[in-house]
Amino acid sequence: MDILVLGAGAWGTALAISAGARHRVTLWARDAAQAGAMAVRRENLHYLPGFRLPASVQVVSTPSQELPALAARHELVIVATPMAALREMLVALRGGGRPVAWLCKGFEAPVSHPYGLLGHELHADVAPQLAAGVLSGPSFAQEVASGKPTALVAASHLPEVRDALVAAFHGPSMRVYANEDMPGVEIGGAVKNVLAIATGLCDGLALGLNARAALVTRGVAEMTRLGVALGGRAETFMGLSGLGDLVLTATGDLSRNRRVGLLLAEGRTLQRAVESLGHVAEGVYSARTVVERAARVGVEMPIAEAVVDLLDGRLSPAAAVAALMGRDPAPEHV
Repeated sequence: MDILVLGAGAWGTALAISAGARHRVTLWARDAAQAGAMAVRRENLHYLPGFRLPASVQVVSTPSQELPALAARHELVIVATPMAALREMLVALRGGGRPVAWLCKGFEAPVSHPYGLLGHELHADVAPQLAAGVLSGPSFAQEVASGKPTALVAASHLPEVRDALVAAFHGPSMRVYANEDMPGVEIGGAVKNVLAIATGLCDGLALGLNARAALVTRGVAEMTRLGVALGGRAETFMGLSGLGDLVLTATGDLSRNRRVGLLLAEGRTLQRAVESLGHVAEGVYSARTVVERAARVGVEMPIAEAVVDLLDGRLSPAAAVAALMGRDPAPEHV
C-alpha cells in the first residue's frame, strides 16, 4: 500500500516508521529544511531522535496547494498535524477521492462556530464528501517507533475507511480494531488529555495512589457522560480510545499533558510549563472547550472544570484539590 502521512512531528514520524516496515510511505513536512535534514540523516532529530527511518519512507515538502496532487498518488492519507491545522488539511484534500484519517486529539479552537469542533464535526463542516476516519488509542510515539506492542482503534462510519486503516497499520507489533463510533472515539481522545493534567497535578502534590485511582475512575464517568450527550456510545469509553488512552496519558511518564499537571504542582506558571515541553499539550487548549461543550448539553464535569480554573489562574493547585474534595456527597453513577 502507498500511504501519505501529512505532518512530520513525533507521532506522524512514528507511524511512518511503523507502517514503513510493510508499506511504501511518503512523510510530508511543512518545513522544507526539516524535510531535507530528515531525508539526508534518515532521522527526525527535532521531534523523534534516535529512531531511523526505513528505506521505504520518503520525506518530502511541497506547498499546501500541491497536496491534492500528492494525495492522488497514494491509497491512504493520514493527517498527523496538531488539531489547529486539521481544518486547513481537510480543505486542501476535499476534492480528492482517497480515504483520509487524522491522528490529532482534541477540539479545534472556535473559528466559524460558537464552540470548538471535534475532528468529525470539522469534517462534516468543511469536507463532508471526503471518505474520512480517525486513528486513535493509547500510544506514545517513542514506543510505536521502537516496535513495542500497541493497540489502536480505526473509527469511521464507512467500512472502506476502517478496512484501509486496518490494512495499513495492523501488523506484528500493532493491533488495530475497527469501530463505527467516531464521536465516542474522538471525545475519549479529547477529554483524556484534560483529565491527565488533573492526574499529573494529583501526583505532583503527592496525594497518593488512592487519589489517583479515584481521579481516573471518576474521570471516565465524566468522559462517558459528555460522550453520550454528544452522540457517542457508552461502551466506547470502556475501550482503547476511552479508558485505555486515559490510563496511558494520566499515568505514563511520556505524557505531555500529565507533565503539565506535574509542573503546575511544582509552582510553575502555565506559560513556563508549556514552554518547557517543546511539544503541543492538547489538554491545555481543549480544557475550556470541553467544559463549554458540557455546559451546552447540561453535563456536569467537576474535574474538567477544576482544571480550567487552575489553567486560568482562578485556583491554586491546592485549592483545586480542595474544591473537588469539598463537593457534597452523591451516589456513584456515570
